[in-house]
Amino acid sequence: MLSERRLEVLRAIVQDYVGTEEPVGSKALTERHNLQVSPATVRNDMAALEDDGFIAQPHKSAGRVPTDKGYRLFVDKLAGVKPLSSPERRAIQNFLDGAVDLDDVVGRTVRLLAQLTRQVAVVQYPSLTRSTVRHVELLSLAPARLMLVLITDTGRVEQRLVDCPAPLGETTVADLRARLNSCVTGQRFAEVPRLVQDLPEAFDAEDRGTISLVLATLLETLVEETEERLIIGGTANLTRFGHDFPLTIRPVLEALEEQVVLLKLLGEATESGMTVRIGHENAHEGLSSTSVVSVGYGSGEEAVAKLGVVGPTRMDYPGTMGAVRAVARYVGQILAES
Repeated sequence: MLSERRLEVLRAIVQDYVGTEEPVGSKALTERHNLQVSPATVRNDMAALEDDGFIAQPHKSAGRVPTDKGYRLFVDKLAGVKPLSSPERRAIQNFLDGAVDLDDVVGRTVRLLAQLTRQVAVVQYPSLTRSTVRHVELLSLAPARLMLVLITDTGRVEQRLVDCPAPLGETTVADLRARLNSCVTGQRFAEVPRLVQDLPEAFDAEDRGTISLVLATLLETLVEETEERLIIGGTANLTRFGHDFPLTIRPVLEALEEQVVLLKLLGEATESGMTVRIGHENAHEGLSSTSVVSVGYGSGEEAVAKLGVVGPTRMDYPGTMGAVRAVARYVGQILAES
């Protein structure tokens, strides 16, 4: 275990390096921070931190910089989540409140995250596999043609046309709509097939074939929308950090183009908890010089999707974590109210 003083020295090194982009020396640390010890003692502490792998010397005449291990200790033990200011919170709320539908919510969220953190923002669309049914609407377009509208708890809307083998009367359509919603409203998608399997038996024999077709269309809608989608923004922000990537920025850009890689990164954020993956903790080689801060968001306690940012390991972790958490919270509120 590191002593409290050495933890304070590590905290100061991380803060200075993130703020100045320059390797940090003992003299500068004692001048900038109230460590209440001599430069010689700070030098000894830095030597011990280097021996333990928390900081490193990029070249002979330079000061020290944090390693992945140093950043990890900083995030786990030393960094609080920096709350946003009242004007920042109001700006987030006003910007997101202007969204007109789910696509607009996701699009605004990715732009907002990229602007707030000045990193690359990634937002996953709410997953239907983790969604519940808010409402099913059936509309009669013609005697033998219906429109089925599925609305999820996250505000996602899916529409399907159903060409029926025989006309359904308005009374039957209204009865089916009422029975359907009674069965499935508030239920997880995975539960719906079991809940509606006996529904045709409640109708006259001549209508059962048509009822079964409507139910089959509903179940197909639930299944075919399970593909995960995400949107990315602010990639140009990486160009500001060119010197933070050891060789070239290209491997990072290539990794960001692979949706599967990004989904795996975001997928680590279980439920609503925040995940910070630093440097070589990212399994994908192209992202070994980056950090990923991600969190789940949703309309209730459970996350229905993830959002986060990707940037260099030399990141303002308290500020980034605060922004990611705040945006996730506001998006969740909008989904709950939509």
